[in-house]
Amino acid sequence: MKLEQKEIYNELISKYEFNDRQKEEIKLGLKKKLNVRLYAKPEFNHQQMRAIRCGLKKGLDVSWYAKPEFNEEQMFQIMFGLEDKLNVIIFARYEFNVFQMAEIRVGLLNGLDVSNYLNPNIDWIEMRRIRLELENNNE
Repeated sequence: MKLEQKEIYNELISKYEFNDRQKEEIKLGLKKKLNVRLYAKPEFNHQQMRAIRCGLKKGLDVSWYAKPEFNEEQMFQIMFGLEDKLNVIIFARYEFNVFQMAEIRVGLLNGLDVSNYLNPNIDWIEMRRIRLELENNNE
């Protein structure tokens, strides 16, 4: 790390208590010249930090998922949606678990009207059944 990066790292480490894995995610982000301040927060575990770092590395708007309420798997689903240029506002909601998010994301990716299963009370298996039925009807 260069001097400026070391200064940022030392500032963050002195300000918060991070475990070794969190510190490693911060170092990796600094080496890539990413804005680590977006994820160098004690409320994020190292896996969440990695998901945010990956999004930053890809130039994505991580503000959609850089929230401690999302677990790392939910964060990656939102990141995949951003990569695919999908309207993530539709599924970037805490109420949806990772499997529900995946079904909604795949439906959007396939050009489906996901409103038929856009409900956190519908379990992901039922969402998949509805999505597959919609896909078959569109063929």
